[in-house]
Amino acid sequence: MAVETLKTGRSEAERSDEDARIRSVVETTLRDIESGGDAAVRALSEKFDNFSPPSFRLSDCDIETAMGSVAERDLADIRFAQAQIRRFAEAQRASMTDIEVETLPGIILGHRNIPVQSVGCYVPGGKFPMVASAHMSVLTASVAGVPRIVASAPPVDGAPHPAIVTAMHLGGAHEIYCLGGIQAVGAMALGTETIEPVHMLVGPGNAFVAEAKRQLFGRVGIDLFAGPTETMVIADRTVDAEICATDLLGQAEHGYDSPAVLITNDRDLAEKTLAEIDRILAILPTAGTASVSWRDYGQVILCDTHAEMLVVANDLAFEHVQVMTDRDDWYLENLTCFGALFLGPRTNVSNGDKVIGTNHTLPTRRAGRYTGGLWVGKFLKTHSYQRVTTDAAAADIGAVCSRLCLLEGFVGHAEQANLRVRRYGGRNVPYGGAAE
Repeated sequence: MAVETLKTGRSEAERSDEDARIRSVVETTLRDIESGGDAAVRALSEKFDNFSPPSFRLSDCDIETAMGSVAERDLADIRFAQAQIRRFAEAQRASMTDIEVETLPGIILGHRNIPVQSVGCYVPGGKFPMVASAHMSVLTASVAGVPRIVASAPPVDGAPHPAIVTAMHLGGAHEIYCLGGIQAVGAMALGTETIEPVHMLVGPGNAFVAEAKRQLFGRVGIDLFAGPTETMVIADRTVDAEICATDLLGQAEHGYDSPAVLITNDRDLAEKTLAEIDRILAILPTAGTASVSWRDYGQVILCDTHAEMLVVANDLAFEHVQVMTDRDDWYLENLTCFGALFLGPRTNVSNGDKVIGTNHTLPTRRAGRYTGGLWVGKFLKTHSYQRVTTDAAAADIGAVCSRLCLLEGFVGHAEQANLRVRRYGGRNVPYGGAAE
């Protein structure tokens, strides 16, 4: 396999050192929240956001005030985006059905899809208020039928962000808090004197929020282990350097650690894309962020064939994968490890981030090898049940069960089955013996 890397980013060792520092900070902070409750949450909000309102939970009046300050065009766009996301989520929900089947005469097996009973949805603020993240988490949980949806986002310029609050409310949030960072996810997961804990945490965030979710996993469920935004462009000579560079930098502006990689089998395209990135960075208003991401985490990988490009792409398993080739359908059929695919030059990752209808909370750091992104199914738990309706079925299945239990040495297990054989089959099975 002839794969040549024309540009590399920071080493894994350098990234690992930063991860260790974040882990330590988060561990200490979560301990403080668990022991200190509301007082610890307030102290953290004052420290990191310079924000300490009488109540972090927004009242109905607060929500109405926020929504009243959103421009009509912005409100219409929020409603339009939510309509697209709701339409796709409802179609996904309809694909998940409860089942019941009689596998043998008198043996009934089934499963039910039951919503998680409470969810905490974190919506990032900070440098970029992520209005769209409210659609992706709150609205999708609502379509799934979650009966208690808690939403939280940090203050922006010392107050709740009006558009984020609007999106949370229209999406179906039952409780809205103006809290950010570790203190938000920690409070929602662990609970405080005034915040009832949730069963599950969802939503993207910075490295500290992602690590907090990782450490809280087990005490609560989470959607996925999310790291910095990643974008991959798979391109051949059918597209030009401008579109490749634009799609790479369009996601690199997310943060200082957002990986972006071009995989191509065309050296001329690779070299021109590198030059085009330099040109765009000279005029991009967010170049202060995007240029650092590109310098430290950008890659250009040159392959000989599409087959090699496929192998590299599946190995990296990036969050966003933009495919612009003469065989996009081939990649759709053969790519197996990714967050979401964006096929052809007419589409782009921003569509998925903001409006088109698919969910933008997606696996990063190669998690696409074992999980997909957030969707309505993440908020549903599939629970099985069984029912035996005839004496004959109870005795017959019990006899086999008894023998299999004793094969493993579980006498108590076997007696559960033997009792049914005696009671419903009329057979005398001694305690600890195998039903015949």
